[in-house]
Amino acid sequence: MITKFDSSYVGSVDIEDAGYRGKPINDRNYSNAELAETLHKAVAYAQKMDALGYNTFWMAEHHFQPEGTECIPNLLMMAMHLVNQTKKLKIGCGFNVVPMWHPLRLAEDYAMADILSGGRVIFGVARGYHTREVETFGAPLIDQDANRELFEEGVDIVFKAFNEARFSHKGKYYTIPPEVPRIGS
Repeated sequence: MITKFDSSYVGSVDIEDAGYRGKPINDRNYSNAELAETLHKAVAYAQKMDALGYNTFWMAEHHFQPEGTECIPNLLMMAMHLVNQTKKLKIGCGFNVVPMWHPLRLAEDYAMADILSGGRVIFGVARGYHTREVETFGAPLIDQDANRELFEEGVDIVFKAFNEARFSHKGKYYTIPPEVPRIGS
């Protein structure tokens, strides 16, 4: 028997005339106030889900979406706000676009969120699929091989950080700890 229910919300304005005969999504351009309202809507949804006994409220990281869909740019910040607006609901961060983050910072931020939320924040990863997001943050997406390599190396570092008290890493994109030349040698 199914005992746990989840739902996802990527952060969307209330889109008028949606559907096949509606205005094409790429022709839409909402104001900052309308886009910001999606964050308040996420709080209302999460509070309602918490009151109804849902298990997890899932969100996705997206940036620069004036068309009114996928409007939550910082999942972790939103998740930490939501855990303080709800009582038991888990907050799923699906997904953090790993090539856009330094993997050690990503791991550290989520470790801190895990402690502060009492384990209510769920970590998820992705490679990204919007070029205007990923490429704008200086990571490759058009070059899918480079994107995959950067993603795989980043995830490897994240899981080392989560699972090992001390570690080192030397890869194509990251060296941890960094090789720092000695001054005066």
